[in-house]
Amino acid sequence: MRVDEALRWLSFAHDDLRVAQMAFQEEIYTQVCFHAQQCVEKVLKALWVLYGKVPPRTHNLKRLWLQMPTNRQVLSLSLEDIDFLNGFYVPTRYPDTLPGTLPEGYPGKEVARKALDLADIVFREGEEHIRASAV
Repeated sequence: MRVDEALRWLSFAHDDLRVAQMAFQEEIYTQVCFHAQQCVEKVLKALWVLYGKVPPRTHNLKRLWLQMPTNRQVLSLSLEDIDFLNGFYVPTRYPDTLPGTLPEGYPGKEVARKALDLADIVFREGEEHIRASAV
């Protein structure tokens, strides 16, 4: 197991989680959703690395999740959660893709809260699994 490298990925995931939390406080909901998606992406890639695999160069959470080289049950994510978060990578980054891209338009407070809560759970579960693997 490559715990040190996985922890580096986890450190970057934590930065994204912190930025998402700050953006939520500032009511910048597009950035909450983007950084929540990025946090989850990096936790998934940390798990790939932990098990000695090179994660694919993709932002597609569904691909990272379904092809994960380990037991996905270390995280309490569902495919519905993955699909929800997966929808934020492009639409929250570029202004010409936002209107109409998400069914409700721009992400609001409720959507951002859900994205942030999912990222927080995934980060905590991923961190717990990776740190337990170091023992």
